[in-house]
Amino acid sequence: MSVEADHEVVFRGAKALCREYSLVLEARAIEHEVFEIDGLWALTVEPSLRANALDELTRYSSERSSPRPESRFIVAFKGASVGAAAYALILLLTAYCAGLGLFGRDWYASGVIDAGPARSEWWRAITALTLHVDPAHLLGNLISGVLVGVAASRLLGPGVAWFAALFAGAFANYVEMLIAPASHRALGASTAVFAALGLLTGLAWTERLTFRERNWYRWAPLVAGVCLLTLFGAGGEHVDVLGHFLGFAFGVVAGWLCAIAGVPRSKGLATQILSGAAAALSIGLAWLLALDHTHPIL
Repeated sequence: MSVEADHEVVFRGAKALCREYSLVLEARAIEHEVFEIDGLWALTVEPSLRANALDELTRYSSERSSPRPESRFIVAFKGASVGAAAYALILLLTAYCAGLGLFGRDWYASGVIDAGPARSEWWRAITALTLHVDPAHLLGNLISGVLVGVAASRLLGPGVAWFAALFAGAFANYVEMLIAPASHRALGASTAVFAALGLLTGLAWTERLTFRERNWYRWAPLVAGVCLLTLFGAGGEHVDVLGHFLGFAFGVVAGWLCAIAGVPRSKGLATQILSGAAAALSIGLAWLLALDHTHPIL
C-alpha cells in the first residue's frame, strides 16, 4: 500500500506501536491514516496537521517512557479489621444505650444535629455520627462504613484513617449545624462514611497529581469520588444530602492534607494507637457533655 501524495509520515515502525499511536491521535481528534510500507507500518497525516501530530506523539512517548514515581501505598497497613471492629462496636453500643435510655436520658434529643437553639453545642457534631433512626439505618451504615473504612485503613492505618474520618465528619456536621435552617435535625454515621470515601479520593487524587500524566488521568480519582457521592449520597426526602456532601468535601481535604504531610509513609504502631485512642476518647467526651447538658427523662 502506498502513502497518499498529500500525506506526510509522522511515525514508522511496528504494527502494535503504530496502532497505539493511532489511538493517541484519534483521542486528540487529529485525522490520520495507517499504511503498511515495505513491511513496516506508517502513520500519516495531512501536512497542515503534521506539527500537532508530532507534538502529541512526542508528549505521549515522553510520558510513556518516563519512570513513574513510586507509590506510597504499595505496602498496605495491617490491622484494618481492628479499626472496623471498633467502629461497629461503638455504633452498636450507642444504639443499645440509646434504646435503653441509659442514665435516664433521651440520647436522641441529646445527640442529634440541631441547627436551632442547640447549634452552639458543638459536641453534637460528634455524637450525631453514632446515632441511627432504626435497625435498617444502622445496618446500612455498619456495612458501608466497614467497607470504606477498611480500604482507608489499609492506606493510612486504622488509627489514622478512623481519626481522620471521624473529625472530617464532625467538621461537616458542625458546618451543617451553622448553615442549615433552624428546624433542621440529622443523625447517622453516613456523614463519616462519606468522609472516609472523600479521604480515599483525596489520597488517590493527590497521588495522581505527582504522576506525569494527562490531566484527565490526574483528575480521574476526584471525578470517580464525586460520581460515587452522587450515586449513593442522594436519595429520598429523609436523606441528609447536605451532610453527605460536606462529609465528602471535608474528607477530600483530609486526604489531601494526609498525603502532602507524608502520613502514608508513617508506619509507626504508636501513631496508630494514639490516633485511634484519640478518636474513641473524643466520642466518649462528646457523649459525656451531651448527657450532662440534658435533663433526665421524667
